Amino acid sequence: MKFGFLTNALVNNGHTDIHSIIEWAKQEGFDTLEAGPSIHLLDLESALEATGMNVSALTYCRNFLSEDLEMREMHQKELFSRIEAAGRLGIPLVVTSTGINSSSLADSYDAYDAIRSKPANSLKDIVSFFSYAGELAEKANVKIAFENCPLMGNTAISPEIWSRLFDQLDSSCFGLAYDPSHLIWQGIDPYIPVNEFADRIFHVHAKDTEIDYDRLNRTGILTDFSWWRYRLPGLGDLDWSKFIQELIKIGYNGAVSIEHEDPVWEGSLQKIKDGLLLGKDHIKTSLSAALTK
Repeated sequence: MKFGFLTNALVNNGHTDIHSIIEWAKQEGFDTLEAGPSIHLLDLESALEATGMNVSALTYCRNFLSEDLEMREMHQKELFSRIEAAGRLGIPLVVTSTGINSSSLADSYDAYDAIRSKPANSLKDIVSFFSYAGELAEKANVKIAFENCPLMGNTAISPEIWSRLFDQLDSSCFGLAYDPSHLIWQGIDPYIPVNEFADRIFHVHAKDTEIDYDRLNRTGILTDFSWWRYRLPGLGDLDWSKFIQELIKIGYNGAVSIEHEDPVWEGSLQKIKDGLLLGKDHIKTSLSAALTK
């Protein structure tokens, strides 16, 4: 496995120069980087030529089915440009969301639609759009991995939806950027799907979720999201040794990329960096523990 991180946390805290991000990553023993949407592709290209750093993925998660037609077209073009750039730069993967079309409800209302959206309603539009994106990816020798975050205009949020999506997108270029943190707060077992979707896990996001059970008892799951928060690996509810064991069982040897969204380890660039190192150390320790079992 290769250990890396998504650049978003550093960029969002003022560390925007990809050359210096790579320099810091190498200095701290990271094997790879996941380049987020704020990294300019030309800057990334020059940095890779200068440093030879491995980049596991280009990431661009947006709502490609937005009802705002101008926004939709812009995001679709940006995704296509990243697929092309990944192929040109020898980056094997583009991590993305599916998009969601909130106007595609048609006559599919049921008794619960008043309190929650129905991701499956967008599948037809998703398949139509990504069938074309998949053709571009295959020509570029690039794979597309759907993040399972229930935000950013995404419907690929559960094993049920993954199955239906992959049944309809009949191409081996489509897979998952598997993030266990999103499964935890949805009440989905984060370990079992690893085996079921073994051949579709192209990328792994290392992020944890902490459940505040006292708060959950007060609010339930629908009042707000105050009963959970994202954490760095090892600071939430996930058993990382068990999770990595599941990855070892399926022969996963790709990137384990820390997605730092931990509010406790934010507030300054130094805290962000310290958090990334804390997460890396915990994952490496968990890997060592998993290998001895």
